[in-house]
Amino acid sequence: MDIQGKVFIVTGGASGLGEGTARMLAAHGGKVVIADMQTEKGEAVAREIGGAFVKCDVSSEADGQAVVAKAVSLGKLMGLVNCAGIAPAEKTVGKNGAHNLGVYTKTIMVNLVGSFNMIRLAAEAMCKNEPEATGERGVMISTASVAAYDGQIGQAAYAASKGGVVGMTLPIARDLARNGIRNMTIAPGIFGTPMLFGMPKDVQDALAAGVPFPSRLGTPEDYAKLARHIFENDMLNGEVIRLDGAIRLAPK
Repeated sequence: MDIQGKVFIVTGGASGLGEGTARMLAAHGGKVVIADMQTEKGEAVAREIGGAFVKCDVSSEADGQAVVAKAVSLGKLMGLVNCAGIAPAEKTVGKNGAHNLGVYTKTIMVNLVGSFNMIRLAAEAMCKNEPEATGERGVMISTASVAAYDGQIGQAAYAASKGGVVGMTLPIARDLARNGIRNMTIAPGIFGTPMLFGMPKDVQDALAAGVPFPSRLGTPEDYAKLARHIFENDMLNGEVIRLDGAIRLAPK
């Protein structure tokens, strides 16, 4: 797919991996709709890159529909990148008792249900596209995590939500193959995002040192480079790519 002139939705595009991807797409001539709950930041990024902003709870059908409608109004919607997510930490049974069920449910709703909600709505719109020369009508990229495979202590909810994203990658790709729509997932390792920067500096340094090579935190630009390659390489479909510097997470 040629990014130039196409329309892309980036959820969680106001910060972190989503912001890096939104900026990359705009730099290569794409029109970007940022879907995020952070109104002030989202509007600011959209202005900087010449895109649009729609406040969106990705687990809401109405919000998702509004985002897709905005994207379609700007031109040919060809891409969705799901970066919206939350990462609470809580043990199955901790000092205060059993894991809060509301926290678990919200994590699943945002990370897993939210990703599927946006995929299904964007795919419905993409099915109406005239195919590209490659036969493509669109490309979906969702964000899982190495926690889907190596979930640490306190990550039951987060790992379950990301494991769900991994698990639905292939069946969605198979569902949408007849429509010429590809579906891929990126599973990042330890990345420098607002979530991680909220941790103490010594914890950040220890995490970075644990990456075999390169021994550093991943950046939004690293993620965006892979997203660009997925868009441009039409043989990539139905697969999860770990982007992690060969790290395998320890229990804690």
